[in-house]
Amino acid sequence: MAPPLALLGAIPGASGVGAGSARGGPSRAQEFEPLEKTEKEWREILSPEAYAVLRKEDTERAFTSPLNDEKRSGTFICAGCFLPLFSSTTKFDSGTGWPSFTSALEGRVGTKRDFKLIWPRTEYHCGRCGGHQGHIFKDGPEPTGQRWCNNGVALVFVKDGEELPELRT
Repeated sequence: MAPPLALLGAIPGASGVGAGSARGGPSRAQEFEPLEKTEKEWREILSPEAYAVLRKEDTERAFTSPLNDEKRSGTFICAGCFLPLFSSTTKFDSGTGWPSFTSALEGRVGTKRDFKLIWPRTEYHCGRCGGHQGHIFKDGPEPTGQRWCNNGVALVFVKDGEELPELRT
């Protein structure tokens, strides 16, 4: 079983609903029910690239996602469960090759510490399906000073004026 995720708010300087767990732990009032699927079910609905990132915490190659250059107004949703995660108003060009944001939508992501590169990083996941999205760094622009560095394959963009898809069941 994966380690529990703290809901957004456990990150110093981040706004959110406070500490909690997206997969158990203290209960929190949420606008959504957690989504649980078997690995087989995830493999059936996700592309191999999205499966590797969302379910196995892989990282896509830099500068490979068309979402890195997305400039239209809209909402970025989790490619796994369709939960809205980011507003285009928080997106910026970090020059890193991955879509980057200054903050996530409140209460929509969970965090955990990641030591895969020896030094600790803050990893974040979709608060509904637990799908890996990316990492948070402290080198972003104002107003937060944070860079939410996201794998593009883990997101779907819905432009303003288009209806958001129903949450996946």
